[in-house]
Amino acid sequence: MAVPSIESIRNVALVGSGSSGKTTLTERLLYASGVINRMGSVEEGNTVSDWTDLEKEHQHSLQASVVHFEHDGAFVNLIDTPGMADFLGHAIACLPAVETAAVVIDAGRGVTNVTRRLMTIAGDRGLPRMLIINKMDEHQADLEELVGKVREVFGSTCLPMNLPTTDRSGVIDVFGEESGDPLFSSVEEAHTQIIEQVVEVDEDLMNAYFEVGAEGLDKEQVHNAFEKALREAHLIPICFVSAKTGAGIEALMRVIAHQLPNPKEGNPRTFVHVNADGEEREFQPEADPGKPLIAHVFKVATDPFVGKLGVFRIHQGTIKAKSEVRIGDIRKPVRIGNLMRLQGKDHEDVSEAGPGDIVALAKVDEIHHDVVLHNDPEGGSIRLKPLQLPTPLYGLAVTLTNRADEAKFGTAISKITDEDPCFVMERIAATKQTVLRGLGELHLRVCLEKLKQNYGIEVETAPPKVAYKETITAKAEGHHRHKKQSGGSGEFGEVYLRVEPLPADHETGFEFVNATVGGSIPKQFMPAIEKGILQVMSEGAIAGYPMRGVKVEVYDGKHHPVDSKEVAFIKAGRGAFIDAVKKAKPVLLEPFVELEITAPSDKMGDIAGDLSTKRGRVQDSNVEGDMCVVRAVAPLSELQNYSNELKSLTAGAGSYAMDYSHDEITPPNIQAEVVAAYKPHEED
Repeated sequence: MAVPSIESIRNVALVGSGSSGKTTLTERLLYASGVINRMGSVEEGNTVSDWTDLEKEHQHSLQASVVHFEHDGAFVNLIDTPGMADFLGHAIACLPAVETAAVVIDAGRGVTNVTRRLMTIAGDRGLPRMLIINKMDEHQADLEELVGKVREVFGSTCLPMNLPTTDRSGVIDVFGEESGDPLFSSVEEAHTQIIEQVVEVDEDLMNAYFEVGAEGLDKEQVHNAFEKALREAHLIPICFVSAKTGAGIEALMRVIAHQLPNPKEGNPRTFVHVNADGEEREFQPEADPGKPLIAHVFKVATDPFVGKLGVFRIHQGTIKAKSEVRIGDIRKPVRIGNLMRLQGKDHEDVSEAGPGDIVALAKVDEIHHDVVLHNDPEGGSIRLKPLQLPTPLYGLAVTLTNRADEAKFGTAISKITDEDPCFVMERIAATKQTVLRGLGELHLRVCLEKLKQNYGIEVETAPPKVAYKETITAKAEGHHRHKKQSGGSGEFGEVYLRVEPLPADHETGFEFVNATVGGSIPKQFMPAIEKGILQVMSEGAIAGYPMRGVKVEVYDGKHHPVDSKEVAFIKAGRGAFIDAVKKAKPVLLEPFVELEITAPSDKMGDIAGDLSTKRGRVQDSNVEGDMCVVRAVAPLSELQNYSNELKSLTAGAGSYAMDYSHDEITPPNIQAEVVAAYKPHEED
């Protein structure tokens, strides 16, 4: 296949709620463009983008899938992303790879919690957005009311590019020449609304509009203003389709091919260059094939045939098969093999790819999610400006059913972590638990199914103990003398120190200061004292949980010219620090999360009441039609089974999203229980 020109490329991510029809829409676009000669279906498990066994079993997208097609001279890279809240990390991770986020809305279900989140996230990333209202053929859906709702929630910049016909069998393009009776509004009114919205970003065009009207405007100038309005979020076009019947698909493909931005027209991503001296500089790459390569890996997968697969978007320069590239901050270039263009699970070899294109590499172990491939002429490293992903808070403690699987467990978890940006494993020393964390119960269930199906590993699960943190709330002093004499050289070190709390937003949560005078402790022993203190910071002083928010100042001590050595001051530092912490009114901190709950409006009181029993606090609530949105903060420990509890409370109609908010001091009665439970470990 020839390398597509930069001007012809359109990179689009289909995002939106689960069951909004993104995978069926992807299938319909591939069929309409001639890529496939028969449409598959999610129910039959034969779609191009949902091809894994787990996706067929769950009948939902569980990972992002890249496909491509051509239409009217445009080469379209389309990314079909998961829509269930538990898998939103996969969708968000794809946003740096595209110029446009196309948010798909189910005409029957309307604006959901996930729709809101994705619209906000894409807007915060500076991505042009469009809304695709799918399932327009469902006659029980009030499309006019839905457009009003969309404009109420997302603003008056949301305007229809086409209108459904009265029988919902097709659409009328407000810029086209089709005739027909629209279901609501009028073609003239819709056309005028978009023109008036677009000309606002171009003063000359606005003046021309007032002079000659819409019909007298220069089409090229209108197109440029349309692109600018998209980039500046001054316009969010709405398109109506039915992926099931094909209604509106041709009109949608025209919008993609002729209205959406190409890589030169979209808002560029911000990268960070780090030179050999560690100095950082932000910059934006140019979509120029002659510049040094900059490509970002937004997805990693394990392919059953080619092994580890890194999927990346090229932001600058050109990459060729069999060439050498640098990966992240690895100094030595890595020789790559074949470049591949993806069509779901199928791959097609390409000789090279340029700016704006999306391709993949196989069998390069150094590749991982979010890494940058580059050929920096200065020999530095390059990374994408950090991408905010949902924090994996839902946890399960796991133990291997078969101890013999221990050797391959770590490798399997590492591969799943590579593929899933919101899946992590923690080994918590204080609780002696291995905890897997994800975005929800379904997320972790799928990960455990993957462990079993792909790697033959079974585990037993249990709720994890709460991941508390320790800190102090007052100033205090501590002292410890370590002296050991057992024949031969002894050990001696004595340390006096002070501790005080640091602000909650302190960058590292720890400060160490040497305030000794007169050589009471030689400088070469200061790192040993700090090492002993850091051991306690990681292990905990009162309940076995990591500490943070502590400033330590060593102000005095004693040493022995013969017996003082590093190990002695490590132990003296530990002892003095523990002594000080116990006097400094230590407390346990527990994680609190932000909750956004969407449910039927008549359940708002029940939800607020239930949250109060969980030590939760409602921050905001509003009613939107027959649904309500409740925003609250609550301790994570009280929400371990909230998914099931909310389903029971709302008869299955409620949904929620949560993200880490902050830490708060644990109530005294709970702290006393936790500290008491730790005492046996203290004595061991």
